[in-house]
Amino acid sequence: MKKILVTGAAGTIGYEVIKYLLSEGKYEITALDLKNNRSMQKLKKYKKRINIIYGDVYDRVLIEALIKDIDIVIHLAGVLPPLADYKKDLAYSIDYLGTENIVRAINYYNPKTHLFYASSMNLYKDKENVNSKTPIKIDELDYYLYAKKESEKLIKSKLKNYTIYRFPLVLGNIKESVYFNNFKNDYIYYITSKNAAYSLVKGLNYLKELNKNIYNVTDGKILYQELITKILHNYGLCFKYILERMFVDKVHSCKNCLDTEELNNFLGYRIDTLDDYFNRLAYAARNRHIEKYLAHLFIRGNK
Repeated sequence: MKKILVTGAAGTIGYEVIKYLLSEGKYEITALDLKNNRSMQKLKKYKKRINIIYGDVYDRVLIEALIKDIDIVIHLAGVLPPLADYKKDLAYSIDYLGTENIVRAINYYNPKTHLFYASSMNLYKDKENVNSKTPIKIDELDYYLYAKKESEKLIKSKLKNYTIYRFPLVLGNIKESVYFNNFKNDYIYYITSKNAAYSLVKGLNYLKELNKNIYNVTDGKILYQELITKILHNYGLCFKYILERMFVDKVHSCKNCLDTEELNNFLGYRIDTLDDYFNRLAYAARNRHIEKYLAHLFIRGNK
């Protein structure tokens, strides 16, 4: 039974990865995340089925202890925009130094370990007609993307066994997703959190084939205005919420990526559709309204 470490296990993709790994029934799973109310609440239901470690990828001693007995690392931990865009030290310490700790531990203690690293398609910025071999040029002041670029560079130069997935906008829990400030008539790439996770878990069966490769992993493209409109419609959010809570100031978009079908043609990971995602939003919204209604009745009944 292969032993797998998932960093950022309570995150948008990581939580789905845990569920898919458990459904496979052939892995010994260690989940690593920061200890807070959110992560503890999400992971507690699996505490009898997986090893849960609360800690930081920045903790070198912890990472070294974990890597010594691990076959595969799915590295999803990181700081997302807007924090990562404006806090250089945070982006560097978590996104880059955390990755450096994992790479160092693999080299020193367990060189056969295979690392799956979650990077970003935003590395292409606004370039036209790109693919995974397109040269990446990121300014050091773009802290989030610069940390991703340097992490990729480190992985490629130091490890014998790795696969890099560059993800676009990830559609997951509406309260945890981050939406970038794109023009309403732009087409943007997206992937649901379920498909992102499934692409990682399916990739575990093809380590040799995927080794030392970079993939742009998407579900497709959608008009940005259409995406936001459907989210509003299905989840009952107001436009003020969208403006204040969901958008990041910087524009991150990729005009046309030429190799987004490559990994799906090989793995067939697209099991979740955009309609499925919107239906989940609508279902969550209905449940939220029912809960509020029941709470209102309870309060009235106890007056």
